[in-house]
Formats: sequence, C-alpha cells, structure tokens
Amino acid sequence: MPKRIDFKGVVFAPIAGYSDVGMRRLCAMRGADMTVTEMISAKGLVYGSDKTEDLLHTTDSEKIKCVQIFGSEPYFISKAVEHKALEKFDVIDINMGCPVPKIVKNGEGSALLENIPLAMQVVKAARIAGKPVTVKFRLGVTADKLLAVDFAKAMQDAGASAITVHGRTREQMYSGVADWDEIAKVKKAVEIPVFVNGDIVDKKSYDKAMQITDCDGAMIARGALGNPKIFSDIKGLEIKDYSLKEDIILHLDTMLSFHHENYVAANFKKHLAYYCRGMRGQKEIKLAAFACKSADDIRQVIERYFV
Repeated sequence: MPKRIDFKGVVFAPIAGYSDVGMRRLCAMRGADMTVTEMISAKGLVYGSDKTEDLLHTTDSEKIKCVQIFGSEPYFISKAVEHKALEKFDVIDINMGCPVPKIVKNGEGSALLENIPLAMQVVKAARIAGKPVTVKFRLGVTADKLLAVDFAKAMQDAGASAITVHGRTREQMYSGVADWDEIAKVKKAVEIPVFVNGDIVDKKSYDKAMQITDCDGAMIARGALGNPKIFSDIKGLEIKDYSLKEDIILHLDTMLSFHHENYVAANFKKHLAYYCRGMRGQKEIKLAAFACKSADDIRQVIERYFV
C-alpha cells in the first residue's frame, strides 16, 4: 500500500547538480518534511542509463521520499514510474517548469505549460504506479502570458495530488523576483494542496510567502544550499550545539558511501562554495575548494576553514 501523504510543511526542492543523496539526508535531518531528487529523465530510466540511476540513492533519514521525473511522452512516463528503481519513493513529481532551452525544445519541462492536453496525459500516465503524483511548474511563459491558474486547474483535473508553483516565468529563468501574489491566485483556484516556491531564504521570507499565498507549504531551493539548517529555523526546531562543520562532513561521508571518490571530489566543490557563503575569506575558501582533487583534499579544506 502506498504511504498516505499529508502534503504540507517545508520541502527541499529538486535542484540539478545539488539535490544529491547527501544533501537530501542533511535537509531531512534538519527538518525538511519531504525531499526531492534531481530531475530524472523518464527515457533515461527506461533505457537503463547508469547516470540516471546514480541520482536515485536515498537514506532512511528522508521522511517522505519524492522522485522528480521529466518527459513529455506518456508511454515513457508510464514505463518509468513502474521501474524497480522507483519502488522506494513515496511520491512522483513531474517537472513541468524547467526553463533550460534544450529541455524546452524537446517539448519537456516548461514547454508543457503551453500544451495542457499533453500535460494532463503525462500526469495520468504517472498515476499508473498507484502513488501520489505532484507537478512543479512556473507562472507562465512571459509576464504577458501567465498560465498558472488554468494549468493548475488542469493538473487537478488530471489527478495530481498536489502542485508546486515557482513564482517566475520561463523567460525569467532564475532572475528577477518571485511573484507570490500570482501564486496566491493559484491557491484560490484549486482544492488540492499548493506549495509556494521562489525566494524563500530564511524564516522571515518563509513567513511572508505563506502569509501572501496562504499555501499549504513551501518548497525551498537555493535558500537551502550551504544552509540545511534553514528547515530547523523555519520550524523553530532548536539544534543543541549546532555545527555547520559536522553537517558538511556528514554530507561528504554520505556521498562517499554511495559514489566513487572521483565523482564526489568533482561534485562536492560546488557545495563548499555555498557552505562558505558569507564567511570571512570566502574567496580564498572557494579557490582552495576548486583546487581539490580527492576526498582527502576536501577534508583538509573543511578542517582548515570551518568550525
């Protein structure tokens, strides 16, 4: 029987290159109610890509495990959601918001905003697995072409259990300011749970976003990078003797337990660049991090610069 999910609270978002198993474990330990993988290609999963399956590691720390897949062909979506590698996930999220040109040109990601009938077919295909299906999408294509309200209603009609709305258009990519007022309109238009996403970087911005949108929860992306404690801060959870250094080491050790050292050494540098954000001498720390060639090099940077 699928786990019964109460869609509310704070969620760690799917972020390409960052929502790895170590980061998801850390965010869950610090209070994230649900954690989402990096976006996974439905076709890549069906065709057995090792690179795709490498993104699907999980830990028992994750309270509600969500896998995000992308694709625009219902056949491949239906095959992907029944793949053995997804059995451990509680929720299937469909990416209909990615603005990256190569994704959009393939008719995937935010391209589906302009093809509601196909988007509905994709959701229905994902429901074959018998698990809750959620959808993450943007406000629209441009400021003059906002589609979120109608799109949200269609996703609800297609059987989505919840939706997440990123408060930017496809044209904006990741620039500009998230429009929480538009997300509020979506919340009023549907009966299923809605998560607000965009520009939530601390407790103050979370409270403001929730006040404006009246959403059921919030999905936090870049605000959590380098700061997994944001979830504890938002929920008012006190962590006795908190140590960022210990969190970083746990993140690194988790990655090493699932991946080859060369992979971890190459990919952990960008996390260090976020972990040192706002610290004195952050430029020096970043230079040291990007010079690392092994896990031991990374440990030396952690020991030298973090307390």
